[in-house]
Amino acid sequence: MTHLVPVPSPGETLYFGRSGHPLVVVLHDWYGRLPWLTPFAEALASRGFQVAVPDLYDGVCTIDAATADGLMQQLDVGASLAIIDEIIEFARLDSAVRVGTVGFSLGGWLALLHAQGGAVDAVTAYYATLGEKDHGVIPSPVQLHLAETDEFDGSDEPPRFIARLDEHGTPVSSFTYLGTAHSFANATIAATVDTRAAALAFARTVGFLQSHLLD
Repeated sequence: MTHLVPVPSPGETLYFGRSGHPLVVVLHDWYGRLPWLTPFAEALASRGFQVAVPDLYDGVCTIDAATADGLMQQLDVGASLAIIDEIIEFARLDSAVRVGTVGFSLGGWLALLHAQGGAVDAVTAYYATLGEKDHGVIPSPVQLHLAETDEFDGSDEPPRFIARLDEHGTPVSSFTYLGTAHSFANATIAATVDTRAAALAFARTVGFLQSHLLD
């Protein structure tokens, strides 16, 4: 595999903000924990949250799409969900009363999958859905940020996913950003980033998380 680069603190979860504040777990996309996630997490932390950013690729990341696809295919989904659970359990022991997740692409899929277990109070997913075979009831409110140009297959398509959420009674809000493509919020990927859309999506993410996690 080519185009791999190391990440800071490989395999460790990075924390931002004050312990005891409502926790937000930020889950990276298929490229891995690239540098842009640090300012994203710092900005979230400045809004009153403690933010945890795990490294689900155990020390590597990439800016090459083909390499990212290979990393994603090798991901141990069960182990990744266990990492999220451990972060949440630790935060609750440290007085975090409420917990949310924010995931991008692969991380958005993991966030939605994990939320079915009822351990979080809110979940935000960027350019991600669940297909029918993976989709159970999500008991927490869901916020979706979707690119205008993206690729979904069959039951993964956003309208079908949103219809299932509505059918299950899950509160859902969805936003589609005109002129954008998959990964538009990833500031490290110059080919697809859209700074205006990313800023608007971030503002909506903060408002959503504050409404569900902060008193």
